[in-house]
Amino acid sequence: MGSMVTLSSSSAAPSAAEVLHARYAGRLPASLEKLAGPRHGVVELPLHVAWSGLRSYDLDRPRLRMGLYRTVLAEGQHEDLVTLLNRDLLLAQWPVLRTLISRHLRQVWEEAFPELATTGSAAA
Repeated sequence: MGSMVTLSSSSAAPSAAEVLHARYAGRLPASLEKLAGPRHGVVELPLHVAWSGLRSYDLDRPRLRMGLYRTVLAEGQHEDLVTLLNRDLLLAQWPVLRTLISRHLRQVWEEAFPELATTGSAAA
């Protein structure tokens, strides 16, 4: 009666969470030290990262900087992460930034870089 396909638990497609985890993990830098982006000035995001809305961010304005990091973490590819994000700024912002990004994204970054998970609320 038709060609309806049912999946057994052993051949089930990966869950949405597993797909997101793999997608984010595949973009990670080898270490936080690889994040060599600027600390000051205006950053213009490429269209593949910010295809609508704000694309220009002033890193010297905390709210804009937070918005840039949130966007790049969620939408950036590996090369975007290492050229647009700065290790020290990421560490300083992580206690708040981690509450603004998806749970999957936060888990991938904190699993890969335990120093983020231990940053807690102590960072400035």
